[in-house]
Amino acid sequence: MNRPPYTFWNRLACSWSGVVQGCRSERHMRVHLVALVLVLIAGWWFGLDRLEWVAILLVSGLVISMELLNSALEESLDRLHPDLHPAIGRAKDMASGAVLVAAIIALSIAALIFLPRMFG
Repeated sequence: MNRPPYTFWNRLACSWSGVVQGCRSERHMRVHLVALVLVLIAGWWFGLDRLEWVAILLVSGLVISMELLNSALEESLDRLHPDLHPAIGRAKDMASGAVLVAAIIALSIAALIFLPRMFG
């Protein structure tokens, strides 16, 4: 079987395909993307400064990246060991916990940035 050469553009296309697959197959990924769009609109509305944008984009990227990693790990583990197994369950719970931690941090930073503008 002949494979296309792994050029920068080929690898970029594969990576983008992974993001699209995550959006299509994972409900939580779509929830995070909707939240990102709402935060971007709120940031524009409230006129965030450069450092606030940096913070928002960093934590948003962290949450979406963690969701993609969690989904990839779950998919891989489900294929490797389709039956229930305590160790597999723990690994999947830890990956899910990583998404939760990232989301809590993102929500905290959003609150620090937006609440003073909304109520201050």
